Amino acid sequence: MTERPMSPADRALSDAAGRGDLNGVRAALAAGADPAARDGLGRTALLCAALADHVAVAELLVEAGADVDARDDRLDSPWLVTGVTGSVAMMRALPAGRPDVTLRNRFGGVSVIPAAERGHVAYVRAVLAETAIDVDHVNDLGWTALLEAVILGDGGPAHRDVVDVLLAHGADPLLPDGDRITARAHAERRGFREIAAALRAAERRTDASRRDGA
Repeated sequence: MTERPMSPADRALSDAAGRGDLNGVRAALAAGADPAARDGLGRTALLCAALADHVAVAELLVEAGADVDARDDRLDSPWLVTGVTGSVAMMRALPAGRPDVTLRNRFGGVSVIPAAERGHVAYVRAVLAETAIDVDHVNDLGWTALLEAVILGDGGPAHRDVVDVLLAHGADPLLPDGDRITARAHAERRGFREIAAALRAAERRTDASRRDGA
């Protein structure tokens, strides 16, 4: 639901942002367009730019005061969709607007979870290294990024790398899903031998570390 009817300038801003027209965005803002205006799907111009990965437009909108946490009718926000698109450049364009990395999508997940599912290796690496996002956040399905990379991934090179990056950043391999099934067990069931081996080794390290700390 829109917060208010869009003015012609607001509509021009949304359209220009969606197609990456930087001059059009500047003109719409100069004409009085409101960066907080929403289209019929509840999307702001910044969300339209983020969805289409128009980084320069996003940077301009953030400078103009656009809210990086404004969510649409699907509960997507400019920050959250970076995990879907896997755009590291867009992820890095938004910190000026101080995004809330704990914000959850309609599945209850933070941005690293859809990124892990889609095999966005560079994004997973960057968001874990450059933000305080929770690597072990559990979504409404009972899945962490590690579980989602295995359950919904294809077991190929990208998902193998995602698993390695998650583990390197402290993902807990022993956290099971809602049915008490671990990522390793899922990997074994799906025939992902290399991922299962990596998870088995990580489980051993985790067990040893916890014994040493007991």
